[in-house]
Amino acid sequence: MDAQDFADVLDAVRSFVREKVLPREDEIEETDQIPAELRQASADMGLFGYALPEAYGGLGLSMSEEVRLAFELGYASPAFRSMFGTSNGIAGQVIVKAGTGDQKAHWLPRLASGEVIGSFALTEAEAGSDPSTLTTTATRDGDDYVINGSKRFITNAPEADVFMVFARTGGEGGRGISTFIVEAGTDGLTVGPSDEKMGQRGAHTAEVFFDGVRVEAEAMVGEEGTGFRTAMASLSHGRVHIAAVCVGVAQRILDETVAYAKERRQGGQRIADHQLIQGLIADSQTELYAGRAMVLQAAEAFDSGEDRRLGPSCAKYFCSEMAGRVADRAVQVFGGMGYMRGVAVERLYRDVRLFRIYEGTSQIQQLVIARALVR
Repeated sequence: MDAQDFADVLDAVRSFVREKVLPREDEIEETDQIPAELRQASADMGLFGYALPEAYGGLGLSMSEEVRLAFELGYASPAFRSMFGTSNGIAGQVIVKAGTGDQKAHWLPRLASGEVIGSFALTEAEAGSDPSTLTTTATRDGDDYVINGSKRFITNAPEADVFMVFARTGGEGGRGISTFIVEAGTDGLTVGPSDEKMGQRGAHTAEVFFDGVRVEAEAMVGEEGTGFRTAMASLSHGRVHIAAVCVGVAQRILDETVAYAKERRQGGQRIADHQLIQGLIADSQTELYAGRAMVLQAAEAFDSGEDRRLGPSCAKYFCSEMAGRVADRAVQVFGGMGYMRGVAVERLYRDVRLFRIYEGTSQIQQLVIARALVR
């Protein structure tokens, strides 16, 4: 995509988010659903395929372009981006990075158009931060594999049409894990009720159960035993993206904070004129500035192939923690109003807490960063 076309995409998305999505955030929170017309408009704009190759109907954005798009998407309720983020990201990237020509031709155009929704089924009850210990199995039976086990906290599971399922086909550790494409509705696959979460209403997660789920050997993505490597590659991409989303939501929270501080008066004076309030605002702006610069550099190194491990973890760790601090300061500036339901910063305060957990907790990012340096 040339520079002008990309600039046009950014302008269109920025306008759409601020004019169409923001006014419906309370509705999303109350109904726990993304309105159908917002979903269709997103599909029409190509948002279900922004990170998928142009050859398969996607926008084919580079990582450097994708993070700039994520800055805009992150400005709205995180549930809005989540609607298509998983299909583009950790689920879709499994097929992009490891799929066969037939798998790409069959699934990527449908994911890119929004015709189907993808889901990434990796996490288990006792295999979250260290997915190499997962216990879901895929046993060879003639020309098929039979999958048994369960997954937890799986984004998009209630709506998903296709699951990227990680299951153990061999021995212990990451080298015994393989990846399978499993369609919703396959005998033995059931999805539990949507989880009741602290925040991010409208973005659905659920448990997924596999009871003798039979798939053809051709459903395997990549070679047997390469699933853990495929998962980590997809997560590395996702970590840069989530870091950018954190920058976007932090910008939104800071904008809300500054606007409130300028209109709220105490003792006949705007609270924005109080130096201690200014200190909170300045700290948030400084951290936001640093996070944006970090994401742009991490994306550039990702595109060049120079760094697809350390930079993504640094960016995701810093920006997810930064967004939490910006949200916390916002509630402090709002005072009692910041603790009231129906106020944007209260909702966003709850929403951003998840960013420090998924796509690898902050503690996992610390381990990845430190081990990369001392190895």
